[in-house]
Amino acid sequence: MMKAETLLSKLNELRKDAEGDPEDMEWVALHHTFCFISYRIADFQAYLNEVGDSGQDDGG
Repeated sequence: MMKAETLLSKLNELRKDAEGDPEDMEWVALHHTFCFISYRIADFQAYLNEVGDSGQDDGG
């Protein structure tokens, strides 16, 4: 089972690699996604549990 903390850690690495430029949409997207998921980590873990090990969702 995938752990939310593991994915959040990877997302944080990507965010740091993007260098924190508020003009860069990649950084903005990564930053806000990281913040949102970190505040809602229990919900994110529930989602991961629901989609299982495939890591894919049908979008609905």
